[in-house]
Amino acid sequence: MTKASRKPKSPIQSAYADPLTLLIRVAVWAAATLMIGILFFIVGYVLVKGLPYLRPSLFSLNYNSVNVSALPSIVNTVIMVVLTLVIAIPLGLSCAIFLTEYASKRSKIVTVIRLATETLTGIPSIVYGLFGFLFFVTAMKWGYSMAAGAGTLAIMVLPVTIRTSEEAIKSVPDVYREGSLGLGASKLRTIIKVVLPAAAPGILSGVILSIGRIVGETAALIYTSGTVAKVPDGIFSSGRTLAVHMFALSSEGLHTGEAYATGVILLIAVMGINLLASTLVKQWGSRK
Repeated sequence: MTKASRKPKSPIQSAYADPLTLLIRVAVWAAATLMIGILFFIVGYVLVKGLPYLRPSLFSLNYNSVNVSALPSIVNTVIMVVLTLVIAIPLGLSCAIFLTEYASKRSKIVTVIRLATETLTGIPSIVYGLFGFLFFVTAMKWGYSMAAGAGTLAIMVLPVTIRTSEEAIKSVPDVYREGSLGLGASKLRTIIKVVLPAAAPGILSGVILSIGRIVGETAALIYTSGTVAKVPDGIFSSGRTLAVHMFALSSEGLHTGEAYATGVILLIAVMGINLLASTLVKQWGSRK
């Protein structure tokens, strides 16, 4: 057989014929399989340990040492998420709009803001808790309260909100802005009516990430919102979230099964939030 009569190899055959490429492909697939396996193992382990303890008493209206009800903590978690987002979203979105639409790229204030956001992202949550205790609980005299916890968590999730909102606004094509300005709209109206709706899916992704961190936070809330297992009378009353509730039960060592059951509730909540977020993003994208 001559060289001219030989059939050329397809790109797939050529890729797998190269030993280095084949090794990289195997390593990538092995890493992906390992990550999926770890996820399923964690979820399965928590479900096996916690599902037998998901009894009606765990959802009683009032908490006591017998039923160790998680219902007050569920209500407190929802309150904490709402309070935190009410503080963090306007601040983070306003900062992102300033960085992308108004500030000069060479401005020193932009450099300072980016440095601050990157620094805040790497600070451990226990440091945020100590700051919240010293500032909100002690200096502001709010005591152990939902307001102190929400203020602390708002500072924690602010970098995520700023960065995701900034990237979402940057991804909006300049043609949208130019078209709106060409029709006579002001810059502020262009941002509100054109840019933000187009960037909404990316902004929503940042909000979902923030909610996930709020729901799963423990260390910062122990020092700020406290560990009282009841629905608070107001935002200046103490209350524990689901993550703090699970930590308290596991640390006591008397209700380990109920702690796993609380973990199941947390897993269901996080999965529900992610499913809702993906549905909203798809619906928002289909409307464009």
